[in-house]
Amino acid sequence: MEQKKTGALMFTLFFGVLMGALDIAIVGPAFPALRSAFDITARQLSLIFTVYVTMNLISAPLIARLSDRYGRRIMYVFSILLFVTGSVVIACASSFWVLLLGRAIQGFGAGGIFPVASAVIGDVYPPEKRGRALGLIGMVFGLAFIIGPIIGGIILKFWIWRGLFLVNVPVAIVLIVLAVRNLPHQKRSNVAPFDFPGALCIFLILAPLSFAISQIDTGHLLSSLTSLRVFPMFIVSLLSLFLLRIAEHHAKDPIVRPSLVEMPQIFQVNMLSFAAGFIESAIVFLPLLAVSAFAVSNSTASFLILPLVVATAIGSPLVGRLLDAVGAKKVLLIGTLILASGLSIVAFLGTLFAFFIAGSVIMGFGLITLLGAPLRYIVLREARLEDRAVAQGVLAIFGGTGQLVGGALFAAFIASAHTPLGGYTLAYAVAAACAVLSFIVSVFLHDEPKRTAKA
Repeated sequence: MEQKKTGALMFTLFFGVLMGALDIAIVGPAFPALRSAFDITARQLSLIFTVYVTMNLISAPLIARLSDRYGRRIMYVFSILLFVTGSVVIACASSFWVLLLGRAIQGFGAGGIFPVASAVIGDVYPPEKRGRALGLIGMVFGLAFIIGPIIGGIILKFWIWRGLFLVNVPVAIVLIVLAVRNLPHQKRSNVAPFDFPGALCIFLILAPLSFAISQIDTGHLLSSLTSLRVFPMFIVSLLSLFLLRIAEHHAKDPIVRPSLVEMPQIFQVNMLSFAAGFIESAIVFLPLLAVSAFAVSNSTASFLILPLVVATAIGSPLVGRLLDAVGAKKVLLIGTLILASGLSIVAFLGTLFAFFIAGSVIMGFGLITLLGAPLRYIVLREARLEDRAVAQGVLAIFGGTGQLVGGALFAAFIASAHTPLGGYTLAYAVAAACAVLSFIVSVFLHDEPKRTAKA
């Protein structure tokens, strides 16, 4: 592509992903206002997050597969339309359940934006330039978590909480125009019937799993795991996973092609994505650790996570350049060791302020290797052209599931510990062990094939 067209394409992808990522970070400041507006409990408030993540996970492979069938442009625009429709429903909500409906629509739309954007990069960029492009897209999430709370606070100060969602409308309109102009459009011919049984199985895997995890009482872990609200949901999810395998073997055009999941390299990358989500959930507890260790206020503790976020934002484009220079395997080997070091520092020395900050920065540089471009880079290399988008969607499912499981487990560690600081030590030590396991998995990845760089 010409440089001008490539720049316009990256601008469109970058700000589309930023819109979806911002909505996760920007909604946090609105929680107190939402709680007062709808008179809801803390558990109900958590549904605002759970519903979004669940629908995000469900939609990722579905919209990704549809983009493989009908073209990237149309599904990218469709995802943005869904996202902004959900935003309008939330902004106009007169009850909490209408708000959750809007959040579900919004999450479903957001779930398609990132995997389709990653697939477009795989379609357009040659292998020797994909790392840099994926690194730029990966940087969006660090940027969103830096500016999201700030934007949210400004809007809440001068407007009402509904404004947090109404601002998505003009942004989405501009993005749709840009997408129609800049994104490539190519669809497959002779498309087989859509895989509805596979879509239903994916829903029955993820929805009960997310509900079960959200219902776990970290103070009574064993009894809650065996309760009628949790255990049957796990059974439904497990049975649906078995049925999905059967359905996809019989489908003419499966949403998740069995051979795709069973490919050793992609299977290993999906395991690394789960580990990334698992470890990422530990970041949520850093402000709480700061409150316990340093006796600071909640607002001050929130700012203490900024060194980690800045490190991820700086590290993402650097990782992209390293990908193009040395390949994904070496980046992952180095990154997982850095991540394990940072988590270990926080686990065993995090009650000392200097080590808390240093460990957070090291964590940020290590974590971006798992959260950012390298995993998507390998998937683009290994997956067939017609499976590129859905492979990115499956990667997102594993990462999101890791977040849900890690969040529940770390909360259980902290709640059940004899002392609060002892719980944080155990949580971050387990996260460090997960990073070491990620290093071991990375050892068995294929080396990057040699190639000649193009101008």
